Amino acid sequence: MTEPQQTWPAGVGRMLAGAAERGLAVEVRPRPAARSLEEAAGLLGITPADIAKTLVLRRSDGSYLFAVLPGDTQLAWPKFRALVGVNKLTLPDAAEALAATGYARGTITPVGSTTAWPLWVDTRLAGRRVAMGAGDHGFSAFLDADALVTAYAGTVADLAG
Repeated sequence: MTEPQQTWPAGVGRMLAGAAERGLAVEVRPRPAARSLEEAAGLLGITPADIAKTLVLRRSDGSYLFAVLPGDTQLAWPKFRALVGVNKLTLPDAAEALAATGYARGTITPVGSTTAWPLWVDTRLAGRRVAMGAGDHGFSAFLDADALVTAYAGTVADLAG
């Protein structure tokens, strides 16, 4: 676990507090700013598949959910809508995503979100240690994907197309 005594930006601090509340071990690594997921992977010395990107999605009833996928994949919308049991899902704009999670785009993580929305994790991440958003730009959180699923009572399924 990352040292709690270190001073972190607010989003990273909230993410770490959320991880601690759920007994989730997280390592935070600072990194230079990146303009893309591929660039972030290169800066961290890992592949895009080793980065778990978190999408916050809005249902037609106004509630949200998280979909976590390997960075080198895309969400299979029809497949995911069928899994969730809805006819429509949308990506909220940046301001709405911030309001729903407390995190800016590019930093979103289910860990420490202002609301613990339902979590769906792609099967390709099972059994892997991954990097993901840490709540603030310039930081990555490394964690065990299976532990994330357990901590948030998530669902593992084939989400990518």
